[in-house]
Amino acid sequence: MINDLRPPAMEPAELIWRDGVPESARFGDVYFSRDDGLAETRYVFIERNGLPGRFAKLDRNSHFVIAETGFGTGLNFLATWAEWLAQRPDDQDHAILHFISVERYPLALADLEKALESWPGLQPLARELIENYPPLIKGTHRLVLGGGAIRLTLCFGDVLDAWNELEFVADAWFLDGFAPSLNPDMWLEKAIHQIRAHSQPGTTLATFTSVGRVRRALADEGFEMAKVPGFGRKREMLTGRLPTSEEVTAPTVGTDPIVIIGAGIAGAALARNLAERGVPVVLADQASGPGAGASGNDQGALYVKLGVEYNDQTELAATALCFSQRFYQRWQGEFWYPCGLLQLAATDQEQDRQKRFLERSSYPENLLAAVSPTEASRIAGIPVQCEGLWFPGSGWLQPARACKTLIEHPLIRTIFGFKADTLRWTDNHWVIQASDGRSLRAAKVVVAAGHESTALAPVPKGQSLRLKPIRGQVTRIPADGCRFPDVVICGTKYLNPAYDGSAITGATFDLRNDNPEPTPEGHQENLDQLRELLPSINISEHIQAEHLEGRVAFRCATHDYQPVAGPCPDNNEISRTGVYLLTGFGSKGLVWAPLLAEYLADRICQQPACLNTRLARRVETGRLYRNQLTV
Repeated sequence: MINDLRPPAMEPAELIWRDGVPESARFGDVYFSRDDGLAETRYVFIERNGLPGRFAKLDRNSHFVIAETGFGTGLNFLATWAEWLAQRPDDQDHAILHFISVERYPLALADLEKALESWPGLQPLARELIENYPPLIKGTHRLVLGGGAIRLTLCFGDVLDAWNELEFVADAWFLDGFAPSLNPDMWLEKAIHQIRAHSQPGTTLATFTSVGRVRRALADEGFEMAKVPGFGRKREMLTGRLPTSEEVTAPTVGTDPIVIIGAGIAGAALARNLAERGVPVVLADQASGPGAGASGNDQGALYVKLGVEYNDQTELAATALCFSQRFYQRWQGEFWYPCGLLQLAATDQEQDRQKRFLERSSYPENLLAAVSPTEASRIAGIPVQCEGLWFPGSGWLQPARACKTLIEHPLIRTIFGFKADTLRWTDNHWVIQASDGRSLRAAKVVVAAGHESTALAPVPKGQSLRLKPIRGQVTRIPADGCRFPDVVICGTKYLNPAYDGSAITGATFDLRNDNPEPTPEGHQENLDQLRELLPSINISEHIQAEHLEGRVAFRCATHDYQPVAGPCPDNNEISRTGVYLLTGFGSKGLVWAPLLAEYLADRICQQPACLNTRLARRVETGRLYRNQLTV
């Protein structure tokens, strides 16, 4: 047993294998029936919750939510996914199955793979789960599977913490781990109270156990409980349902178009996310095409700088990094190149920071690992003079191409050359007026226009939004003028591997410079700091700053350098709802965009949120509003 793990690493389950069946060394119970685990799952959870008929009756664009108290090997989840496909073979009807599960001792990836080999009929689904299985770090992980039809919210940690912090309402519960020998009365009482809090009239439940105190506790919370025949050698089990006076209809996603202002990586990721949920989108931008602003560079690194302490801010960054790595997988080789990334401790300050980071936190090696200069040199393919952190799942993207690819969907309509000037509530709609006289009308609008969002987002009189532009200049270095690494290098500057005859380095950080054109001084700053970071790259003497090409973009940052995603606050001055903000990504837009697009789409579609309440508070819009000081 591993007892000295520092956060955020999770202690994995320790298994004993008997005749191919995994058994918990900690608790002494098997993960599934030795006779027929899949048949048991179908009988106890799927059939006793009436899922086949309920799945079949769902309307298009609706969603169904199942919550589970222990993920284990994922067998229950995979069996439910298979049943969903059996009842809903049309993958274009945009109905979504949300499956929410908690696991205190998650299986290591190798153990998960071995356990699921027992079910050949589930292998295509098992393989997709394995390929998306998150690193074993504490927190909430959203896995988007089955082309978006299946959304697994997998929480590594304590079940009571998860139910306290997650926002969802379950249609059905899979209750496991309720054995009296494992759970004291106080735990059981709190758990069942949370189960009721996340339920609604019509919610059903099923559990292996038939213990009287479990049945009584659920009945006390309002569930109509019944004992029914168990599976195999188990004589009885429990089912339950919250009573309702009428048939419950699953919620559906609205089909009115949502207008998104801004076609950078934030707007493009959100447009794609909504479209894949069946929501039509109108994407408008003042430029002539997508990715024209801060998302327009030829290369961009996928990285974050994780905090020394594992607090909410660090957890949000780690969650976003893991989600983005999974999100971009399907476009590998198209605009995503997961070569890995080295974050070097190139200064005394960064060496001290990384030292304290490694002393106070522990991460699984498939997310990050500390490397010596020798190891870093081997990984990079060039001599590296300092230690650092190795992120094997990261890499680099072509941001402009990513934006273009993401918006290629039949439910996304684009309008370019549309410079939005005002946003007003008129005749029960939001009206976006452009400078050339054109206008757009919508019940819901998302402002994802970077630092220009301040001109559009509704702001009460006497207040302002704390958003600011930061000028960043990148430099293109020709491939014959430098020795390039095999992976992305980050430090005081970043350097990407060579692609199509050159590589991008940068970027400057200019708070008080509004020059939209590249300058020789900016190129020289990038070259000088790159030489300090990587002396071995041997930048050729004929590379002169005044002859180099580059690009300037203005990244949008908030006052606290944390991103923002959510509805604009409702108050007396602005009494209408339906306007959302998605911005403030700074230089980490490629990491933030996928997760926060997923979160904002959850909110817009009124589906279970992929962020728990602690992390959601980190990105809420209300913190941006401040009263203007008058003289």
